[in-house]
Amino acid sequence: MTDKFKTVADSQVTISELMLPSHSNFNGKIHGGYILSLLDQIAFACASKHSGVYCVTASVDTVDFLNPIEIGELVTMKASVNYIGNSSMVIGIRVEAENIQTGACKHCNSSYFTMVAKDSTGKSLKVPGLILRSKDEIRRFAKSIKRYENKAKRKKEFNETDFIHEEYLHIQELDNVKIEQ
Repeated sequence: MTDKFKTVADSQVTISELMLPSHSNFNGKIHGGYILSLLDQIAFACASKHSGVYCVTASVDTVDFLNPIEIGELVTMKASVNYIGNSSMVIGIRVEAENIQTGACKHCNSSYFTMVAKDSTGKSLKVPGLILRSKDEIRRFAKSIKRYENKAKRKKEFNETDFIHEEYLHIQELDNVKIEQ
């Protein structure tokens, strides 16, 4: 890929879909797994639009389900590139559901997918840089850096922790766990 730059707006993608009974779970709400599938699709579209090449999902950094989505609501997902690495992109996605009878809208989900640009052999490719034009775009970029730093810190802490059984016997004191040996 070239070293050119693109604006956030150049790669933004919006999709809308009516939620059908076939998308629901046993509780009559839209199944979270179905929403995750749509999120992955829009993240792919946004990342591929920015990079101009095929992209794969490297990680799903955050998925916050804030409000349930009802059958019959119109779900709109808005995706944009929030951060650019060498071959990776963080795609921020906002999910809103609209009651098409009343017009009432609610924020249902916020998600961050890390996507990586690949060539036909699976080799990672450099992606275009990002032109930030608004305070919101700068804020999203900075928050992505902070999320990345926190993720690296959690990973390091987890890998450094040695789970020696005897050191964790105090968990028996918790009300919701029972250790049987």
